[in-house]
This record gives sequence, structure tokens and C-alpha cells, in this order.
Amino acid sequence: MYLIIAGGAVRDILLGKTPKDVDFATTATPDEMKKMFEEEGVRMINNKGEKHGTITARINNENFEVTTLRIDKVTDGRHAEVEFTTDWELDANRRDLTINSMFLGTDGQVYDYFGGYEDLKKRRVAFVGDPSKRIQEDYLRILRYFRFFGRIAEDPDSHEEETIDAIKNNISGLGKITGERIWLELSKILSGNYVSSIIQSIISVGAGPYIGFPPTPSVGELISVWERSVDRGMSGDCPGN
Repeated sequence: MYLIIAGGAVRDILLGKTPKDVDFATTATPDEMKKMFEEEGVRMINNKGEKHGTITARINNENFEVTTLRIDKVTDGRHAEVEFTTDWELDANRRDLTINSMFLGTDGQVYDYFGGYEDLKKRRVAFVGDPSKRIQEDYLRILRYFRFFGRIAEDPDSHEEETIDAIKNNISGLGKITGERIWLELSKILSGNYVSSIIQSIISVGAGPYIGFPPTPSVGELISVWERSVDRGMSGDCPGN
């Protein structure tokens, strides 16, 4: 079994930040992981993710998600039916953004199949492969794009035309996403950088009607409402991973 750090934790480590969560990817199947953890006396919790390949191990009072490499077989714009694989590149290909598609070995080697490290150094936020295809796999990725843009980009006006066009062409898909998932992403966007500019971009791509904004929203008023909710402790626990 081969096990390495995956996704957002790799991004944060390469940025010199301490990850809030560390997730792992492995070539082992869930059954193989369970057998190994049982033999090592590692407690496992929350088996809801097992059908998607994820086992949660409890080690030193912390939870670590370990997920089998996988590919998407069927997607409906919200969730995916997956098939396990042993191909690291295929697993990276199903991830949303290049900066989130990297792996980091215990020896310090970065496994980067889609230029995520170069994009990170350039502060470029881009989808893996075809933007429309990535968005159609899970329409919430539209808001995830804006969230990570607010965390990574150095210029609030550095959106790429191909990305924005793909978002506009698929914007109605946000109507399939639950309000809870939308609010969680919006909360993180509003906690990031370039909030006014990003909210204006979200409105300009036509997302407003699908995420609960009024027909003619005032960016200033939306931000003011958010700030008041934070002051009152209403925003909830919204980790930035």
C-alpha cells in the first residue's frame, strides 16, 4: 500500500502554511485499509464515506481521511459514482483546480500532473483540464473557483476569459445545489480577499438568482449584512480548506 498527502494540504504546505486538515490518498481499497488499521490498533470513525473510498482514522485525537484513488464513472452535477483505481494521474484528473490536484510523498517529493505547482507560484487559479467538464461534474465548483481565487490570486482582476466563459455557460447548474452547500462556500468567499470584487464577479456571471441574492443586489449591502452576521456569531464554523 502506498499512502501520500493529497489535495488542499499539499497546496497549503507549498504556500508555507500549516494545513487545517491533512488528507491522504492511497492505492489501497477501503477493505485493505480497514484490515491494516485494525491490525495496527487504529480507531476508525464515521464510515459514511466508505462507499466513496474514504476511511477516517482517529490518531492522537485527530481525524485523518484516507481515500482510495478513484475516477468518476457517473456524475449528475452534485455527486459522483466512483470506481477505484491505482493510477495517480487519473485521480488527480478528477479534482477541481490544478492547485488542489497535487500529491506530496513522505520523502518530500511533489507529484504534480497538471501544472499545479507552477500555477501556485504564479498565483493562477485554473480548473484541471476542460473547465466546463470540471464544472459539470459538480456545479458547486463555480463558487469554489471564486473562493480559491480570493485566497490565491494577487490581482483581483486576473480572471481568465476561458474560465469565466465556462462559468457563465454553466451557471444555471447552481440551481441543483443545496442552499447549505452554497452558503458554506459563500461564507468562505466572504472571509477571503477581494470580497467586493469577487461578489461583483459572481453577480456579473449571472449567479445571483441561483444563490439567493436579490434581483438587483447591492454589493456593499451584501457585505454589510455578512459583517453584521459575523459580529453576532451567526456565520458558523467555516474552515478555509
